[in-house]
Amino acid sequence: MANDKKIKAGIIGGAGYTGGEMIRVLLNHPDVTIAYIHSRSNAGNPLYAVHADLLGETELTFTGELSNDIDVMFLCLGHGEAKKFLAENEIAPTVKVIDLSQDFRLGETSNGREFVYGLPELQREKIATASNIANPGCFATAIQLGLLPLAKAGLLNEVHTTGITGSTGAGQSLQATSHFTWRANNVSTYKVLTHQHLKEIRRSLQLLQPSFGGEINFVPVRGDYPRGIWITSYLQSDLTLEEAQQLYKNYYAGHPFTHVSEKQIDLKQVVNTNKCLIQLEKTGNKLVIHSIEDNLLKGASGQAVQNMNIMCGLDETAGLKLKSIVF
Repeated sequence: MANDKKIKAGIIGGAGYTGGEMIRVLLNHPDVTIAYIHSRSNAGNPLYAVHADLLGETELTFTGELSNDIDVMFLCLGHGEAKKFLAENEIAPTVKVIDLSQDFRLGETSNGREFVYGLPELQREKIATASNIANPGCFATAIQLGLLPLAKAGLLNEVHTTGITGSTGAGQSLQATSHFTWRANNVSTYKVLTHQHLKEIRRSLQLLQPSFGGEINFVPVRGDYPRGIWITSYLQSDLTLEEAQQLYKNYYAGHPFTHVSEKQIDLKQVVNTNKCLIQLEKTGNKLVIHSIEDNLLKGASGQAVQNMNIMCGLDETAGLKLKSIVF
């Protein structure tokens, strides 16, 4: 797509957390104009009536109307809703679709639309020529970025991984486990060894290491904070720490958002950014991989914009040069 005119974007489901982050990023994107933000429940209301952080940033309002006079459509809908939306609405074939739900991550199609799995560090070249993207899950992104270099080298075996996520990962609708009085000063597990992101993780890893058949033993944890994902994975490995660090640095060379740190990392380094930071440790015959990200940015809206940049021939980092808030 030519860079001499701004890309027109439509956002479907603009009232949720990922919709709000999408708006925030695109408002400051040098190559994008937001054509409309669709929300049936908030049509006519100003954006800042829902997203208080946008007060003073824009006078745009939500709309209940759809238009095909756009270049790219972001689907910021709940799981199952994106598939329904595409089935019920006639979206022009010229419109690129980037879906942030899990509806198309395993090769599903809609009205002839085929979706490419949108993890740039895995298949940037396919994304560049794609018309439709299935944006990866937040846990899936952080876990995969911690394991892709090993898979590329054919070194994956049974993996044990624990991930702790902020409350925004559960979405904006109220539920018992996101209520402040329950979540504050509290920690709990959920979907132990059965999390839905395991299917897309395995699918991606087997693209790089077809022989991989080991278990991915994943324990998700609800954290007592709003944003960010911390993943710690470990597996048996004969690599020295130095060899592992070089393997990871070589794999992510040329990928602008994933960085390998030789020093201890912490979650505040990635909150409010599109980065994933990785730190490795070696204890005995175990390689430990820490991988961290902001679940709403690299784990959702930021990565979706990164995919749009690649699809539209823009600088991959456009609109995403965001600094963390470490104090």
